[in-house]
Amino acid sequence: MQNISITTEFTPNPNSLKFNVSVPICTHGTVHFASRAEAGKSPLAAKLFEIEHVKEIMIGSDLVTVTRDEKVQSWSILIPRVTQAIREFLVCGKTSPKACEKCADATNPGSAIEKKIIEIMDEQIRPALARDGGDAVFCGFENGVVKLHLKGACSGCPSAIMTLKMGIEAYLKERIPEVKEVVRV
Repeated sequence: MQNISITTEFTPNPNSLKFNVSVPICTHGTVHFASRAEAGKSPLAAKLFEIEHVKEIMIGSDLVTVTRDEKVQSWSILIPRVTQAIREFLVCGKTSPKACEKCADATNPGSAIEKKIIEIMDEQIRPALARDGGDAVFCGFENGVVKLHLKGACSGCPSAIMTLKMGIEAYLKERIPEVKEVVRV
């Protein structure tokens, strides 16, 4: 296999670190694993959960965001272990994880408004969140309320509410008058 470069990047969430990978990992969008029990869906997530103090994992097309246990004050012990686990997984050529079963990344929009929301999310909002090691997946639109599932660094970030309300909600309301509120599910 080609040379695999893995770099780390801090996120706005001090307990989440983004591992940028130079080769594709997952072709299904992003997949979030909130516990070791959920990791059975992904050989990479299962391998990462074997590392002590790993609390949550989000796997994207070319990144892995790891959220550590809040009791751990430093990333110095986790970074080499996570990097090694990702590298070993990729060298073995294992298959990528399945698509998220909680909120399918490939949601089938019903209305024109839902299509517009998903388009804005996919083209403008999700790429911005991915730069910080997170993601937000569209889960529905009902009575003016957009429902999103936050993943990766966004799921436990101290500024998640600010991102949701002042960022995503304001952006969607400005572009789609039917949007009245954005909530986290």
